[in-house]
Amino acid sequence: MAVDRPSLTVVYQAVKALYHDPDPAGKERASVWLGEFQRSMFAWEIADQLLQLQQEVELCYFAAQTMKMKIQTSFNELPPETHASLRDSLLTHIQNLKDVSPVIVTQLALAIADLALQMASWKGCVQMLTEKYGNDPSSLSFLLEILTVLPEEVHSRSLRIGANRRTEIIEDLAYSSSTVVSMLTACTESCGNEEKTLMKVFRCLGSWFNLGVLDSNFMANNRLLLILFQVLQRDETSTNLHEAASDCVCSALYAIENVETTIPLALHLFQGVLTLESAYHMAVAREDLDKVLNYCRIFTELSETFLEVIVQTPGQGLGDLRTLELLLICAGHAQYEVAEISFNFWYRLGEYLYKMSDPSRHAVFRPYIQRLLHALARHCQLEPDHEGIPEDSDDFGEFRIRVSDLVKDVIFLVGSMECFTQLYSTLKDSGPSWEITEAVLFIMASIAKSVDPDNNPTLAEVLEAVVQLPDTVHIAVRFTSIELVGELNEVVDRNPRFLDPVLNYLMKGLREKTLASAAAKAIQNICSSCRDHMTHHFEGLLEIVRSLDTFSLSHEAAIGLLKGTALVLCRLPLDKITECLSELCAVQVMALKKLLAQELSNDLATDPTIWLDRLAVIFRHTNPIVENGQTHPCQKVIHEIWPVLSETLNKHQADNRIVERCCRCLRFAVRCVGKGSAALLQPLVTQMVNVYRVHPHSCFLYLGSILVDEYGMEDGCRQGLLDMVQALCMPTFQLLEQPNGLRDHPDTVDDLFRLATRFIQRSPTTLLQSQIIIHILNCAIAAVILDHRDANCSIMKFLRDLIHTGVAKDHEDDFELREGLIKQVMTQHGQQLVNQLLQAVCFCLPPYTLPDLAEVIWEIMQIDRVTFCRWLEISLKSLPKETAGGAVTVTHKQLTDFHKQVTSADECKKVCWALRDFTRLFR
Repeated sequence: MAVDRPSLTVVYQAVKALYHDPDPAGKERASVWLGEFQRSMFAWEIADQLLQLQQEVELCYFAAQTMKMKIQTSFNELPPETHASLRDSLLTHIQNLKDVSPVIVTQLALAIADLALQMASWKGCVQMLTEKYGNDPSSLSFLLEILTVLPEEVHSRSLRIGANRRTEIIEDLAYSSSTVVSMLTACTESCGNEEKTLMKVFRCLGSWFNLGVLDSNFMANNRLLLILFQVLQRDETSTNLHEAASDCVCSALYAIENVETTIPLALHLFQGVLTLESAYHMAVAREDLDKVLNYCRIFTELSETFLEVIVQTPGQGLGDLRTLELLLICAGHAQYEVAEISFNFWYRLGEYLYKMSDPSRHAVFRPYIQRLLHALARHCQLEPDHEGIPEDSDDFGEFRIRVSDLVKDVIFLVGSMECFTQLYSTLKDSGPSWEITEAVLFIMASIAKSVDPDNNPTLAEVLEAVVQLPDTVHIAVRFTSIELVGELNEVVDRNPRFLDPVLNYLMKGLREKTLASAAAKAIQNICSSCRDHMTHHFEGLLEIVRSLDTFSLSHEAAIGLLKGTALVLCRLPLDKITECLSELCAVQVMALKKLLAQELSNDLATDPTIWLDRLAVIFRHTNPIVENGQTHPCQKVIHEIWPVLSETLNKHQADNRIVERCCRCLRFAVRCVGKGSAALLQPLVTQMVNVYRVHPHSCFLYLGSILVDEYGMEDGCRQGLLDMVQALCMPTFQLLEQPNGLRDHPDTVDDLFRLATRFIQRSPTTLLQSQIIIHILNCAIAAVILDHRDANCSIMKFLRDLIHTGVAKDHEDDFELREGLIKQVMTQHGQQLVNQLLQAVCFCLPPYTLPDLAEVIWEIMQIDRVTFCRWLEISLKSLPKETAGGAVTVTHKQLTDFHKQVTSADECKKVCWALRDFTRLFR
């Protein structure tokens, strides 16, 4: 953006364009310009002036949002002496604009809260605000808004205030909490039943509960709790107020998760929630779904809070099992959305009881789980007038998938076999309607895998009954029964007599449009578990594959069928595999040849990815057992197919999506035959390098890592592979050295360091003695700050494995050479690497990257701990000791403690723990 200060008129016109320009391109230009403006130094002054003018709502909103954003992200731009005047200015603006729009008040409240959290010189901000505005009814709305967002912002990821400042703030807010609660109580008394104020009070109270600073003894006897439950018990309470009160109760329950230390408050909340059962029934009677959902949220939060007590002392005190009764009442509601709220609790209960492994405790909860399963089976029923198969992509379909997952998690409490038998008997004995039949089959399919398939007459009986279902039953019942057959694949393996009737049944489904994909998936499952039995049906599978596109299959279902066929292929005699693989690939290869003869176009009909994906799945799953010395039966076929793949790659070299699929196909082909692909190595590498120079698709780097993995230990291949790495690195570095190159190309970073790591693992001295290693290391040092999960993981793994080659003797005779090369590299780059690692972990990377980064530091220490101590000391001295707001970020003692913890660590996890605690000071 230009350095010149824009005029108020220009900013005004840009905001107008953002909201009102009929041309989308004009809106986009305005958005980009305003984004640049907000990042500039001028934004502070201009936003302040716009707020003083008090013009249109849109302009004031933009100015308030700009203020909030600047305080969150650019507070360091302001000199400390301006902080007090900024605070006073913001308080004036919020007072002047309080009646213009609630969204403006919220933005300004956030700006004030974020300023208070960062401005160390603003002591006792809550006291100051309540004293200044607490007795003025006209200021109450914005005061409550500030006091609501202030606790919420303490743990905001937008503010890097650090653990020291955060602790100081939380102590300060805990000290002020009784003042806030007293003020909120006074508000409820003065406003009576005025809804807007009550909602604000409940929101504010919930916010303070969430922060965990309210004294539980003080709150247990406070009138606010009584008012909360009175509001929730009243039938005439409005929907919005009901939701605010429910949120507040949930926050209170969440805040007392450590029950032993909050007994008085816990008892009050527990008794208060139990009084809501009749209010729940009233909401059900009035068909007020919003309130019903709110009550269910409260009951679920109650159960989650007291979960440990319920399991440890069921039926006693706070372990009262009426909490589970409340959840089961909700599970009995006609709407499945109500039952779904409690799913996480039931999952946690199952997990807790599974870990306890106490049969007597399981027996206590078994009846509750049986009732839950009964309710879930009912909720899974389709509507009686439903036509077609069950959908899995709509809300109800997703609900059924979650039911299936939950049933799998808790079925051990009831007993899989017992439940399965019970479900089957309801079908056998009562002849229920089609929708009940389908729901029961659905639950049976969910638990089929957890039933022991050996010598199980019930499973065999179910299988026999299902494959004899007439074609006249509802299509949804046929669909779910096909899914059940697929889940009973282990039973078919143990009872080969069922194989023919099962395959006949599934073939009928395969020929019907709506059932085809489900039948294909079931056939894939049968192929996976009955590979040896299915070899007799291989010709039949080949016939299906030859006419795959005559069936109405999804892409995934077609791929699955090919996977199943490839798994069976592996069990054929070695001398048959070559010919059968050739036939299996023939359809795909013919289609690719046909496409090669056509002109390039954007038409889907000329897209080769469908055929490349099918070839890839065949190569991926064709893994016959080949003894040493035997020629791999797939080698001949892959060599014959190579020219077609090579030509496809050349033709579509500019299209990243197609090139990616080509590389994937080649990767599985190389993996399939291993060293048997040696004849392809030179032409493949030559083509990769030539295309990559023009079109640097990162998948070539990944494919290169596969080649290094397969051939890197072969003496005759090492130099050629090193030449490949050097040729691929040059265009890669050019790409990554562009402005924002690392951030814009994380896949390239990921695949580059995957390739480098493979080389270090397979032939370390070859890479360490080359010129390219220093360039790769420099790139890694620059990239450690990259906040991208996969890319960062690859960088850290490369650095760890690189340094580890100088540590691990691993019975190789070149250890001394490796050790010397690594020490030489570390002497030149160690300090720079430690600096960058520390900057990355403190300011750039999320906490989940800590274990990987700790491993790199651990390996550096193994090389030379004494030198590392010096490097770390120098790096620590460069860290900022204070925030822009004047708060202490890190004390001298914290620095020396961290240095000692890391350098004296005797295992890697201690380095990780030290990093975890230290980095909190900068978050």
